[in-house]
Amino acid sequence: MPELPEVEIVRRGLKAKIPGETIQNVEIFREQSIGYPKPKSFATLLVGRTFTDVSRRGKYLILHLQGKNAAQQASLIIHLRMSGRLLLLENDRAAKKKFRFLRVQILLKTGRLLCFEDMRVFGRLYHVTSEKDLARAIPSFSKLGIEPLEDLTASQLFTLFKNRRQAIKSALLDQTLIAGIGNIYADEILFQAGIHPLTPALKITSKQAKLLTQIIPDTLKRAIKRGGSSIKDFVNSDGVNGNYQHESLVYGRTAKPCRKCKSPIVRVKISGRYAHFCPACQKKWLDEAR
Repeated sequence: MPELPEVEIVRRGLKAKIPGETIQNVEIFREQSIGYPKPKSFATLLVGRTFTDVSRRGKYLILHLQGKNAAQQASLIIHLRMSGRLLLLENDRAAKKKFRFLRVQILLKTGRLLCFEDMRVFGRLYHVTSEKDLARAIPSFSKLGIEPLEDLTASQLFTLFKNRRQAIKSALLDQTLIAGIGNIYADEILFQAGIHPLTPALKITSKQAKLLTQIIPDTLKRAIKRGGSSIKDFVNSDGVNGNYQHESLVYGRTAKPCRKCKSPIVRVKISGRYAHFCPACQKKWLDEAR
């Protein structure tokens, strides 16, 4: 958490409000939150830049910046990780009242504040000015896999999985294969596809791959429409909770009745992460894969 839907929701919220805003000052309250460059340089480099757009790559937010002329392009890249929040507030009074774990505060010339809060201090902010800079700051960025809302095809998915012995749940979480899917939506996707999370990825058939290419974007888009999942920390850029967690099919529903067959939902650990599934609805594919 947050996963692709939550990051996309923050992106859309900021894109509607932040382009044209110029940075007046940057305060860093926890240096550990700055991934690149060093905190002092990070703050200095941001001042005077203007936001031009907001995009996303996997779970990364990308706030595009411009200096005094068009040639001075840069990006503020943010990885929220487990508990990061990025909010746009109207004034300093609101920020002081609202936050307990404020790590970075960016004052805009209009008086607005872009605030990064992070209880667990796993989130990171990066200022990069070129592809070379990006490779130095976030080496894994260039290795991110397919964007599931845009580029996913059955042939690509089948090719990605065909030589992998790892459990399909683990394969869905591998950011070098598909960028943006995390624990919550991997469970939801596999339940809807009727695939047991322990099924070896290489056992996924072309028919199943085709089914997944429909279910993956549909699940993510439905979560975006519901405002994402606010299980613990997530809020959008206005501080509003999401609602998807109230209608999840299996995630977080251990021992509760399956919404399809009423069998109790089971939770198991796979490669250090918990997977939730229905042993009745998702048993078929596992049997066939053995």
